[in-house]
Amino acid sequence: MIQIGDVVVSLDVFQEKFLCDLGACKGACCIEGDAGAPVELDEVMELEEVLPVIWDELAPEARAVIEKQGVVYTDQEGDLVTSIVNNKDCVFTCYDENGCCYCAIEKAYRAGKTAFYKPVSCHLYPIRIGDYGPYKAVNYNRWDICKAAVLLGKKENLPVYQFLKEPLIRKFGEEWYKELVTVAEELKKQQYI
Repeated sequence: MIQIGDVVVSLDVFQEKFLCDLGACKGACCIEGDAGAPVELDEVMELEEVLPVIWDELAPEARAVIEKQGVVYTDQEGDLVTSIVNNKDCVFTCYDENGCCYCAIEKAYRAGKTAFYKPVSCHLYPIRIGDYGPYKAVNYNRWDICKAAVLLGKKENLPVYQFLKEPLIRKFGEEWYKELVTVAEELKKQQYI
């Protein structure tokens, strides 16, 4: 682990390679797992505010879940997560004509209809952020559904921290990311990565 300010970063974030291969996985991270995506408390209001913009994109089942329980719920581990449909799909998941998943919020953001990108935990995946008292922990999450992303990342020689530059800056700031890059360069010199 490497400490940068009040954040500890797993060496895997520097060592492992990753590049999403949506053509191979079809967006499975939006529909697999045992709970919705982690949500920060200040994101709940943003999720609620974007609803009118994306409502028509959502499946009828997703709209029913949102009307019944809202955009988030507390999972079995006590974490705030996006609501899910049929114990599987995130309520914000939509499908294209090829059966590929996409995020209705991200689609609206890319079309200039909202300033909210999507929950930062989704943007950061395959990194998961943990809380350890005064410290945040940045950990690489291995998941079988991302095998194609690992292979493509190795082929392109793209470390996780570089693949996730934009969301890491969104979460921790530009200066923090610059320090992360400096640490990565030093680790390369010392042949740790």
